[in-house]
Amino acid sequence: MTTTASEITRRHPIVLVTGGTGGHVFPAQALAEELQRLGQTLALFTDQRGKTWSGSLNDVTTHAIPAQRVSGVALGAKIMGFATLAYGALRSRRLLQRLSPSVVVGFGGYPSVATMMAATNLGLPTVIHEQNALLGRANRLLAPRVSAIATSFEEVARLNPRDAPKVIFTGNPVREQIRDLRIRPFREAGKSNPINLLVTGGSQGASVFSTVIPQTMAALPNDLRDRIHLTQQCRPEDMEMVRAAYDKIGLKVELAPFFDDLAERLGNAHLVICRSGASTIAELTTAGRPAILVPYPHAADDHQTANAQAMVDQGGAEMIHEPDFTPTTLAARLKLIFSQPRAIETMATAARAAGQKDAARNMAALVMGMVPTSNCGEPGRKAA
Repeated sequence: MTTTASEITRRHPIVLVTGGTGGHVFPAQALAEELQRLGQTLALFTDQRGKTWSGSLNDVTTHAIPAQRVSGVALGAKIMGFATLAYGALRSRRLLQRLSPSVVVGFGGYPSVATMMAATNLGLPTVIHEQNALLGRANRLLAPRVSAIATSFEEVARLNPRDAPKVIFTGNPVREQIRDLRIRPFREAGKSNPINLLVTGGSQGASVFSTVIPQTMAALPNDLRDRIHLTQQCRPEDMEMVRAAYDKIGLKVELAPFFDDLAERLGNAHLVICRSGASTIAELTTAGRPAILVPYPHAADDHQTANAQAMVDQGGAEMIHEPDFTPTTLAARLKLIFSQPRAIETMATAARAAGQKDAARNMAALVMGMVPTSNCGEPGRKAA
C-alpha cells in the first residue's frame, strides 16, 4: 500500500539546511515556496543569521544550529570552530532523530556541514545544492556522502569525477518576484531615451561601488549623464559621502542600504552593475537583464570569478576585475555600451537564454522524488 508524499511529509518533514547569507538563504526560500505550494511540510535548520530573513521561511519551524568557521581563521578560533562543529552535529543528530525527516536538503556554507554530516550518518536521503560554478568547500566535503548533488551551472569545477553520477543540473531557484520578471520584455534604451542603471552590491552593499560609481558619473559626458536614472545600494556608513558626491555633480539618485522592491527595480533596469554571487547571477539570467560584473576578490576559491565568467561566456554580461574597476575604465565601458543600443539588447537576450526559470520546480521534483511513498518502512536510515 502506498501513501501520498504530502501524507508522508506531515509525519516526516522535508528539512532544509542553510547558512545565514543571502546566497544560501534565497535558493532555500525559493524551494520552500515551491514545496509549500505542493502542500509539503518543512523544517529549517540554520544559524542565528538565517533566523533573521523574511519571506516564506518565516512560516517554517526553525531550529538554530551552532556553527563557527574553521578555515581561514587563527588557531584558537579554528579549535573553537571544530568544537562548535562537533556540538552542532550532536544537536543536529538528536533533532533529526526526533523529526525523522523524509529528505534533508543542504544549501552549502559552513553552518550546513554539521547537520548534513549528521543526516548522512543516520542514512537519511540527502541532497546538496551548489549555487556556484565552483563546488564550495562545504559541499566538497559532503559530496561523497550525499544521495544527490543539484547544480546551478551545467559545468561545475572542483567536482570529483567519482561524484559526477550523482549530479543533476536543476538551476538555482529564485524567488517568485524574480521569476515573474521573465515575462516582462527588456525595454530598449535607444540613443536618447532615459537609461535605468541599477547598482547593487549584495545584501550589504559593496564599498568599492561607493567610491567608483560617483567618480564614474562625474567623468561621463553631460549628454550621457543627463540620461541616467541611477539607483544605488550602498552601505549605511557610506551614504553621506556618496550623496554628497552626487550632489556635487547635480545628479539625482536613489540611495538605500536595501531596497524592498529590488525585483521591480531589476525589471526596469537597462544595465546592472553588481557583484557576481550565485543568487545575483541566477536573478539576472532569470530576469534577462545585462550586467557589468565585478567579482568579489576575496570570495572563497574566487568562485565569483567563475560565476561571472560563465555569464560572460554566454554573452549576457561583461566582467571587470576589481583591480581594474576604476572610474576611467568604467566610464569608457558605459560610453561604449550605451552608444550601441542593439548590442545591449543582444546581451539582455543572451542573459535570458542562460536563465533557468524552472529551477525551483526542478529542485522540488528532485526532492519529491526522494520522498519514500511506501508504508512498508520509515524513510531509510541507519540504526541510531
